[in-house]
Amino acid sequence: MNLSYWEYKSWFSNVDFTIVGSGIVGLNCALVLREKYPKAKILVLEKGILPQGASTKNAGFACFGSLSEILADLESHSEEETVQLVQKRFDGIALLRKNLGDTAIDFQNHGGHELFLEKDERLYSRCLSELSRVNGLLAPVFGNDSFEIRENEFRFKGIKENYITHMHEGQIDTGKMMTQLLRLVQQKSIGILNATEVKSFEDLGQEVSVHLETMEFKTGRLFIATNGFSEKLLGKTVVPARAQVLITQPIKKLHISGTFHFDEGYYYFRNIDDRILFGGGRNLDFKGEETMDFGQTKRIQDQLETLLREVIVPHAVVEVDQRWSGIMGVGKQKKPILKRLSDRVYCGIRLGGMGIAIGSSVGKELADLA
Repeated sequence: MNLSYWEYKSWFSNVDFTIVGSGIVGLNCALVLREKYPKAKILVLEKGILPQGASTKNAGFACFGSLSEILADLESHSEEETVQLVQKRFDGIALLRKNLGDTAIDFQNHGGHELFLEKDERLYSRCLSELSRVNGLLAPVFGNDSFEIRENEFRFKGIKENYITHMHEGQIDTGKMMTQLLRLVQQKSIGILNATEVKSFEDLGQEVSVHLETMEFKTGRLFIATNGFSEKLLGKTVVPARAQVLITQPIKKLHISGTFHFDEGYYYFRNIDDRILFGGGRNLDFKGEETMDFGQTKRIQDQLETLLREVIVPHAVVEVDQRWSGIMGVGKQKKPILKRLSDRVYCGIRLGGMGIAIGSSVGKELADLA
């Protein structure tokens, strides 16, 4: 890299803390480090021109988990662990709202609704029978019953007659959230370098050597917050999981309001700017979607369009405006990996598709590791 004396001195010399990844976790980590160390030189490195993984590509759900997701969690986690997961999501969203403000992120509390397709009779019956038990289990988190039964007021087609609604769930504007986070970081004199990919690193004992494409520099401590892309730096600690999304053209007199899930959360949609944003379908091809490559597949996109027109807005003519994908980080357990990798290197990864809910708190805990 053809750096001048001024460039190296200003950006790459005497760096106290370097954070890899400028998503929700990385930026929150930077803000907490600045609060703890007001005079430190902090550098955030991002391989994309915008945060690459899922932070600017998600659906903007401020959610804690639908009833069927909670029941699925209870099959692989203890009751105590499941309550802790939900508590972490609750605390994370509270921290996000406190740090950025509801107006800045356009937070709206319209509830989160779980739908059940006609074919999902077994799952629907199970959720109805377990509703009271799960409400009791989660009462210490929310202070009251979180789930309730509601009628199909938005006239979705081909579903069971009732939704199961989480009263406390909401939605945000993802773009506004990340813009506000970036603004706060810049106001705190924290450097952000985009289009700068970290290839490898080495803990040298007194400092860490960070290797970029055409140069290396030294930093006091290194924090890895690359989530779905962490395999490149850390090996197979986390499985990448691509999420495909589409959004419609504006729909006249759109009456739908809120966030919605079905098929155990593998499909999700919401209203935004008189449009429907709809994503999911990863369960159609789990192995194929374990990728760090952005893009769409015909199989999943065709299914999204079919469900959009047959279930979500069967009474309207809709056209797809945009399609995109994001890369999440998942694993067998949903608990994030917050870990000291060596004396001077730390990671905060595996957010399990709950980046909005837990990203702020994971970023704080990552900074606290130092």
